[in-house]
Amino acid sequence: MVLQDVSIDDGVLATGVTAVRDGTETFDRFVAVRSRALLRTAYLLTRDHALAEDLVQTALAKAWFHWSRIREDNPEPYVRRILVTTYASWWRRRWNGEIPTEDLPDAPTPSGEDGLDLWDAIGRLPRRQRAVVVLRFYEDLTEAETARLMGSSVGTVKSQTAKALAKLRLDPAIATPADLETPR
Repeated sequence: MVLQDVSIDDGVLATGVTAVRDGTETFDRFVAVRSRALLRTAYLLTRDHALAEDLVQTALAKAWFHWSRIREDNPEPYVRRILVTTYASWWRRRWNGEIPTEDLPDAPTPSGEDGLDLWDAIGRLPRRQRAVVVLRFYEDLTEAETARLMGSSVGTVKSQTAKALAKLRLDPAIATPADLETPR
C-alpha cells in the first residue's frame, strides 16, 4: 500500500510518499530476472524493439498495481497474460508507409539475403494469429497455456494456429515453387 503525505504550505499543495507498498523487493527481483524473457516475447509479437520495450513497460506497470494479488511463487503467467492482452488491445498500428532515405536503391533487395524471410512472413499475419504462432512455437507453450494467456478457448487456439500455418505456407517469402502449385 502506498501512503502519501499531503500538506498545504503557503497555498502550495505538496505530496510525498511516506511508505512503499509491500512486495517491492519481490517485484524488483521478478523484473530483474524475467524482463529479458518478457522483452523477447514482446519483440516477437511486435517485431519492433522500441514497441517491444513499450509493451514490456506497460505490462509491468499494470502488474505493479496488482502485485499484491499475484501469486509470489509463479507470477510470470499472470504478467505474460497482461503482455499478450495489452499487445492485442493496443490501438497503435505499426506504420507501414514510406521511410525517408538520402539515396534510393537501384533495385529492390533480393529476397532471402538477410535471412529474415520467416520474420517478414510472420509479421504479415493478423495479430491474433501472430500471437498464437509466437506463443506456441517460439515460447513452446501448450494449446491450453496459450488459450489461457490469450483469454480464449483451446479450439480458438487450434483454429488460429491452422489458419496462421496455412497463410505461412502460401507466403511468397518462404514458399517454394512446389508449395505454390495447386494440385489438379
